Amino acid sequence: QFQLAVIENVDEQHLRRAVWLFPLYLLIINIFVLPIAIGGLLLFPAGVDPDTFVLTLPMAAGQQGLALVVFLGGLSAATGMVIVEAIALSTMLTNALLLPLLLRLGWSRGDDRRDLTGPLLFIRRAAIIAVLLLGYLYFRLAGEVYALVSIGLVSFAAVAQFAPAILGGIFWKGGTRRGALCGLSAGFAIWAYTLLFPSFVRSGWWPRPFLDDGPLGLALLKPQALFGLQGLEPNAHALFWSMLANVGGYVGFSLWGEQSPAERRQAAIFVDIFRAPRAGARPVTPRDPAPLGELQQLLARFLGVERATEALSGYARQRGFDAIEQMRGDQALTEWAETTLAGTIGAASARVMIASIVEEADPGLDEVMHILDEASQVIAYSHQLEEKSRALEIATAELRAANGRLQELDRLKDDFISTITHELRTPLTSIRAFSEILHDNPALDEAQREHFLEIIIGESERLTRLINQVLDLAKLESGLADWRIVPLDPGAAIEEAVAAASGSVEEHNARLRLDLPDTIPPVLADHDRLVQVLVNLISNAAKFCDRAAGLISIALYSEAEMLRVEVRDNGPGVREEQREAIFEKFRQGGSTLTDKPQGTGLGLPISRQIITRLGGAIWVEGRQHEGAVFAFTLPLAAPVQEPVLVEQNLTRATAGHD
Repeated sequence: QFQLAVIENVDEQHLRRAVWLFPLYLLIINIFVLPIAIGGLLLFPAGVDPDTFVLTLPMAAGQQGLALVVFLGGLSAATGMVIVEAIALSTMLTNALLLPLLLRLGWSRGDDRRDLTGPLLFIRRAAIIAVLLLGYLYFRLAGEVYALVSIGLVSFAAVAQFAPAILGGIFWKGGTRRGALCGLSAGFAIWAYTLLFPSFVRSGWWPRPFLDDGPLGLALLKPQALFGLQGLEPNAHALFWSMLANVGGYVGFSLWGEQSPAERRQAAIFVDIFRAPRAGARPVTPRDPAPLGELQQLLARFLGVERATEALSGYARQRGFDAIEQMRGDQALTEWAETTLAGTIGAASARVMIASIVEEADPGLDEVMHILDEASQVIAYSHQLEEKSRALEIATAELRAANGRLQELDRLKDDFISTITHELRTPLTSIRAFSEILHDNPALDEAQREHFLEIIIGESERLTRLINQVLDLAKLESGLADWRIVPLDPGAAIEEAVAAASGSVEEHNARLRLDLPDTIPPVLADHDRLVQVLVNLISNAAKFCDRAAGLISIALYSEAEMLRVEVRDNGPGVREEQREAIFEKFRQGGSTLTDKPQGTGLGLPISRQIITRLGGAIWVEGRQHEGAVFAFTLPLAAPVQEPVLVEQNLTRATAGHD
């Protein structure tokens, strides 16, 4: 069943046919058993092993040729069954137990490029040998005195112990991990005591009084008459008591105690999957698809180069491509690669390996600000249309534009919801989780309590910073921010920014060097906003400078009617393809899987808004691995310049934006 339902099954829709075809197949093949069983019972005396009826019937009738054919057929069927079951069991052991354990212990990392087909093949073969040896060991210990069907019933009684936890997890929200483990432990203990140990007794490997009189002569504890229950067939007796203990332990320990937040979330996902597919679920769709080359290397590591190339070629033909190189890494290819890999190393391990080369995250919040900006424009257009109802032609054009934006907002609705929940849910989830721990565990020692409170405070500050920066950026983009642009000394602004960012510089073990000319011409700027830009750039340089000997330098250069400011670090630099992206909202340099820096990703977008408003420009340059240089320009002040107070949109803000 595992071979058919998990290994061979590649489409969930196949279950619709298998749900009736597989039981029908089992029923049909057992119909042929009936005449053989009836004939053997009528012809042979009691005591003849029913497993041999298929051979003894033709031999008793003198049909030696037929007996030979039956023997060869039975031998081939038994051989095929052993092969399929050994492979299926080794696959179960490898995919569900051994590989997840090895991956957790760091056996293979995402940047590892070793060919793992050899070790995987060795693990599978070792598992097959272990399964066969265990089967032979049981046969030598207990199997010789049991018919094949009896051994099968003992196994079925063991497999039945998984039913309560599986069905409970699908249909009952109150189940817990502790309850499932207690139920399984109790059920398997009763099964071993009432079925497995008696088989060893009958084989002579255990004292007979244990079965007839019970341990230490306690009749109530006789394995096949537990607690005085007699008259049941041994398998039915064992199944009754084991399932009673299993279900009782599962339900009892689940009700005794509270569910953890993770268990409540998982219960909602499984039980309400059809009624509310999104209930409690976390989006797991990769934001960026894996590159084709990375997927091909990953498949080759576990499938082998030849099998990986053959599989990719077949997939390319299905997609209508003549060669693998014509394909591009997209969502469908990533999902297909994960499914293909799951057939070899299991679904859980495949998910981990795909995640190691895919940026596993929800879409960034840059869409959020775009949606909010568009919504503000739509509302503004609507007010204008109401006030200018006489201008029908203009109003119609504006309505069409507004409707187009509304349709775009409707298309971006799902992205907006998933984005805002992802960015805000992370600190909120931590705050809630640690608050529940403090609430549910009043006896926590003082050190742990202080540690949890520090985490809660830190996450709250992180949430506050995110909200403040979003609001600040929104004010800048909407034009509602107040500006006081006056001639000022940039050297004083630099000194103030250096003092404000000194904590971040010291935290990253960096040094700061100023390369300023003796005479610095004044610039036309807003002092507070200029300090804000400089603090953002210095803090950004501190995060990315060299960890061992970090160095940050600030330099000024006079150009034609402009003053150029440079903030340089000795870190890894910024790749050329990322130099514009890092000025977008919520985008940062580095790999989000391994070395994502701390911060919200709003410092550079805010800095660009400020510098642009001051009449300058900001950019990043420098070679990779030689550090990054963030530079911006500001207009020089005229020799005589009166202070200018710039107040934009104050009338509109007072009238319609409280």
